[in-house]
Amino acid sequence: MNLSVPRRVTAVAALAALALGGLTGTSATARPAEAAAAPDISLTAVKQHLTDLQSIATANGGNRAHGRAGYKASIDFVKAKLDAAGYTTSLQTFTTSGATGYNLIADWPGGDPNQVLMAGSHLDSVSSGPGINDNGSGSAAILETALAVSRAGYQPSKHLRFAWWGAEELGLVGSKYYVNNLPSTERSKIKGYLNFDMIGSPNPGYFVYDDDPTIEQTFKSYFAGLGVPTEIETEGDGRSDHAPFKSAGVPVGGLFTGASRVKTSAQVSKWGGTATAFDRCYHSSCDTTANINDTALDRNSDAVAHAIWTLSAGSTTPPPGKVFENTADVSIPDNGAAVTSTVNVTGVTGNAPSNLSVGVDIVHTYRGDLVVDLVAPDGSVYNLHNRSGGSADNIVQTFTVNASSEVANGAWKLRVQDRATYDTGYVNGFKLTFP
Repeated sequence: MNLSVPRRVTAVAALAALALGGLTGTSATARPAEAAAAPDISLTAVKQHLTDLQSIATANGGNRAHGRAGYKASIDFVKAKLDAAGYTTSLQTFTTSGATGYNLIADWPGGDPNQVLMAGSHLDSVSSGPGINDNGSGSAAILETALAVSRAGYQPSKHLRFAWWGAEELGLVGSKYYVNNLPSTERSKIKGYLNFDMIGSPNPGYFVYDDDPTIEQTFKSYFAGLGVPTEIETEGDGRSDHAPFKSAGVPVGGLFTGASRVKTSAQVSKWGGTATAFDRCYHSSCDTTANINDTALDRNSDAVAHAIWTLSAGSTTPPPGKVFENTADVSIPDNGAAVTSTVNVTGVTGNAPSNLSVGVDIVHTYRGDLVVDLVAPDGSVYNLHNRSGGSADNIVQTFTVNASSEVANGAWKLRVQDRATYDTGYVNGFKLTFP
């Protein structure tokens, strides 16, 4: 980056459907339709890619920096694997700092060419080290995900494209070159770009980009299914390869586990680790294969695949109607007072509909403790969930409410109360969809 647990398959699949479907209406008792399940990404395989990148750096002066032999060898290494897996690959060259740079673009055959889902990571390191977390981690994760696409013979609705960028450490040079040289008609076909830069930090946090709401919710919902809290990424905001895409109007999102910023005591309580830098070897010679947290790398690699499978499965046409959403986390105290998440509805004429879609995403270890209500702007209460479900965890569901007697505009609240002891959780998201 340029900064100058076991999977809960059922919960994750439901969360994936919630993110993909835009919380389209179902009855209070219906289950959301499940999205295509992504394969588990092998941590062993991802770490083998990192070992290979470390070997390349070791054999080429200790780094894989732009303009150095180690970078070109890294590009050749990734390209050979993709070629063998059936991808159509191309090398894009550019010149910066007096040296030739390379972007590697890999397209998976098939899918709607007018709806492209793209994932990318920068492959270059700084000159002072081998760059295994920054950014071998992201590069290896998307490589293994791309290989998993091939092994599965996956044929998504959208066209899949993967990219490994050069000269990111010199100012996002490679990704800027790619975006700036795409004709506007080609840029408009990219319906989403996912960026993965530093996803195995040794003292990790779990940070999600907050740029595009659908992509953000896809990642947040995935981690919620694991019971792993997330925070919005701020340390590297706009300083990795998603920035040129965002500037060109492409929806972007991604993951990050932290760089030189110090983990706070609150974050230590949330994620474990120590109140030191997320990555003490950031941009240093010690950013080697020893500088990786296996749990973070495993979780994030699986999250990469989950997002690729989820976001590539259906049409990118947004659902009809107006959507109002609050994705801020709200802690639910154990056997305590009710808490609320609020969405402010504006610009809707007249009353709310008889089929108001209420999307609820609550992470909790015992949903039988919870009472969940929708509170209209005038204070009217519509019960959604009343301590049902027993010992199952999480409430990830879309409810349909007849709210036709309520004025649409105003502050709508999701009210949640935990009425028993021992189990805790938080509101991960709340959304209203007006048809």
